[in-house]
Amino acid sequence: MIYFDNSATTKPKKEVLDTFYKVAENYFGNPSSVHHLGLQAENLLSQARNQIATLLKTDEQEIIFTSGGTEGNNFIIKGVAEKYRNRGHHMITTMIEHPSVLNTCIQLENNGFDVTYLPVDETGRVRVEDVKRALRKDTILVSIMHVNNEIGSVQPIEKIGELLKNHPKTLFHVDHVQGVTKVPLDFHESNVDFASLSSHKFHGLKGTGAIYIRKGLKLAPLLAGGGQERGFRSGTENLAGIVAMAKALRLGMLDYEAKIDTMMDVRDFLINELQLIEGVTMNTPKQNTSPHIINFSVQGFKAEVLVHELEQHGLYVSTTSACSSRTNEPSRTILAMGLGEERATTSIRISLSFDNTMEEAKQAVAIIKQSIKNLKPVMRG
Repeated sequence: MIYFDNSATTKPKKEVLDTFYKVAENYFGNPSSVHHLGLQAENLLSQARNQIATLLKTDEQEIIFTSGGTEGNNFIIKGVAEKYRNRGHHMITTMIEHPSVLNTCIQLENNGFDVTYLPVDETGRVRVEDVKRALRKDTILVSIMHVNNEIGSVQPIEKIGELLKNHPKTLFHVDHVQGVTKVPLDFHESNVDFASLSSHKFHGLKGTGAIYIRKGLKLAPLLAGGGQERGFRSGTENLAGIVAMAKALRLGMLDYEAKIDTMMDVRDFLINELQLIEGVTMNTPKQNTSPHIINFSVQGFKAEVLVHELEQHGLYVSTTSACSSRTNEPSRTILAMGLGEERATTSIRISLSFDNTMEEAKQAVAIIKQSIKNLKPVMRG
């Protein structure tokens, strides 16, 4: 099996699973309990928070644990809307955000908020000038993803953050789910106020995540209850998942240092070889792109049909994002880039992990070539 669908989810590392099991078995106390077992759990929770904060170059008070990227994005956007609605009712995002951002913005529009959806250029990047032009006196939030989950374009977060320094009443949220461990981002230096991440995107477990909240800022809680996570996010913490996430993040950072060059070599090999196949067009831009996401279209081939054919040969890839793949809709990102509906409905995404090898890439290219050959009489017959 060749697993090239790591942007949908990653396989948990054995060390991470071992950590989860050990904590779940031996530290099962509630971190909010005052007895010894509770204090043990609370200490372990504090250690995990400190480790994650250190790895992300933040303060431990700026890390709040969640169930993942979707909750994190909802929490931040809705929390800002509720907490700062006295400042204004305008928000800015882009046309290529994850559904957990776009659908949250649509909900807010139905509740009286005004949202500007910025276009992107032909490389899938938002223009800083467009952000500047869209800003208003009543803009309370700019929400822009770091790495696009479909084509891998990296947004100019640092430049947007620099722009927003001159607009102190406008807060800045970054969906960092696809970037963490693969495309470094310093929240403080980039003037980011809020960021979200999800453990299962870097070999942790599903159902755990975190958000960064710059010290001094407030959010209206998404979940009311017992006041855990300093009142930001009530509910008994998933201690085993959180400690496992800290382990996964540390290992992911080490993998980046040791294997990023290999990942980029594998990516470049795949791009170069795929472009030589008749009918293949690359959707991933040549510059300002992540090291792990490759998106291409095969003219005349339905993406879903090709994905299933590749699976028959042991190669696992995807069409659009995992959250949108079952709808069979064309890629919103590729449409926003102006590349046309044909490419948007035939796009295939390959997404790598640090565990993928050059040998797997060579096998994958052979499988893709053979699968296109097998399907050609059916698709073009």
